[in-house]
Amino acid sequence: MSDSQLLIAPRRRGSQTGRAAILTVVAAILVASLAVPVRAWFNQRDEIAGLEAEVAAAQLLTENLRIEKERWADPAFIAAQARSRFHFVKPGEIGYTTIGTEDLPEDLASPSVVEAAPQLWYERLWTATSEADSGRDPQAKGGGGRAASEAAPNDGPRE
Repeated sequence: MSDSQLLIAPRRRGSQTGRAAILTVVAAILVASLAVPVRAWFNQRDEIAGLEAEVAAAQLLTENLRIEKERWADPAFIAAQARSRFHFVKPGEIGYTTIGTEDLPEDLASPSVVEAAPQLWYERLWTATSEADSGRDPQAKGGGGRAASEAAPNDGPRE
């Protein structure tokens, strides 16, 4: 064959598609081999961010405790704490203590007047009927009433 025939002859397409397939396989292998380290890098970045948040919270707590330590170094603060916690009074003062509010939440311990919304007549009737059917004492606050195991043997089925 002469050089002029090689230049005119069409090229074979098979070699280009084979090269493209090999290039695609090599690219897929590179992506697969890099996926695990990239995922580990992102996980480490998340862990570092979480640890930095913990360090910031610990620094804030340390600062708050340092401020509280400085407060306790002040004799006036100590006297104020003794007065409020131990109900100390100075000579000539009269101390008042409210009894029974130690176990209540703060919003209930403070005196406030809250009026209950009036119930409509049919709501009161329905409540009274359901309490009578359940066997509960409407004045009891525990939702009392007899359990099935405590029922008297004379109790028959209710309709």
